[in-house]
Amino acid sequence: MSSNIAQVGNKGERVRSDCFVTLELTESGGLVIQPESKVKALFGKDILRLAREVLEFFDIRHARLTIEDSGALSFVLAARIEAAVKRLISAEKEFLPAMIPENEYQTARDRQRISRLYLPGNTPSLMINAGIHHPDGIILDLEDAVAPDRKYEARFLVRNALRHLNFYGAERMVRINQVPKGLDDLEFLVPHNVNLILVPKCESAEQIHQVNERILQISKRLGVKASIWLMPIIESALGVVKAYEIATAAENVVSLAIGLEDYTADLGTRRTVEGTESFFARCQLVVACRAAGIQAIDSVFSDVDDMEGLRQTILRSKALGYDGMGCIHPRQIRVIHENYAPDRDEIEKAKKIVRAFEEAEAKGLGVVSLGSKMIDPPVVKRAMKTIATAVKIGKLSQNWREEA
Repeated sequence: MSSNIAQVGNKGERVRSDCFVTLELTESGGLVIQPESKVKALFGKDILRLAREVLEFFDIRHARLTIEDSGALSFVLAARIEAAVKRLISAEKEFLPAMIPENEYQTARDRQRISRLYLPGNTPSLMINAGIHHPDGIILDLEDAVAPDRKYEARFLVRNALRHLNFYGAERMVRINQVPKGLDDLEFLVPHNVNLILVPKCESAEQIHQVNERILQISKRLGVKASIWLMPIIESALGVVKAYEIATAAENVVSLAIGLEDYTADLGTRRTVEGTESFFARCQLVVACRAAGIQAIDSVFSDVDDMEGLRQTILRSKALGYDGMGCIHPRQIRVIHENYAPDRDEIEKAKKIVRAFEEAEAKGLGVVSLGSKMIDPPVVKRAMKTIATAVKIGKLSQNWREEA
């Protein structure tokens, strides 16, 4: 392909909500924009107007732009054209979609992270309505889910999605590429409303320090004030050995996740449903997280049709002490929430503990007891978390104190 031609995006019969753009810089002739779209009659003028606006924003006066549209929304179209432009010219400025007010929220360090839905960072059709399934977090993936030759263009799409896509209250997460390459991804994320960054294949505290140093540099330069949480992913034998070091590397590390596909590959074994080969690693990660006071997140369950297998995996995971897990399909979310949520006995016990704590507090007592047993502060804190989770999942009414 000529050095003055760039092609970006996706096309084909199965492609939806995306486009494929071919941009050729020319020496004369002005801007020739040719949209090919099934919805050209309805949106052709809008596509032309946006395409011209992006090109002129980057001071391109002579070019031929072909757009093969498959129903791309404006933030997708703008991302594709900008990526094509920056394949051909050097430009620091960005053509940014508006930050929608629905996304102007930050997330707490200890917020619930039972479910995290992975979405490929270069496939807009899977992003657009993901929030309506109400996962706790939505992960726009720049790592394994994006082909190596598409990672550059995916950054623009993920950036625009963070600004303009309605996440319906889900935590806005992005999995960057492995450090050090992933450090360059941060320029597209830090200023643009990301809540949490997943650091894949993490094997040392130094990698966390590198990520935070780059976040700090970008934040200072652009005046970003929001907190950005980190979730390192442990995916190797070395990472497991250094789990506590990683968990305590920085104040903004809020959880560790384990990635069992890469971990078992590193061991030279196969991942099984029983999980015997990963039992030590999963226990090690939970212990590290508990010692560090952060959340432990289990690996994804890859068979999206086996709901009973997923349920059994969750019950084993919960028994080990995990707080949640990743998922790769929206249909897994409900099963994950229902089975990680506290059961009836856990809820009843938590209610008794919280009531005892509140009664002691009302009486000004420094000691909390339930029957003949003393209740330590960590136990009260866990009971309150159990209650909060049960309420959020719908297993307990918000007015449970007034109910018999």
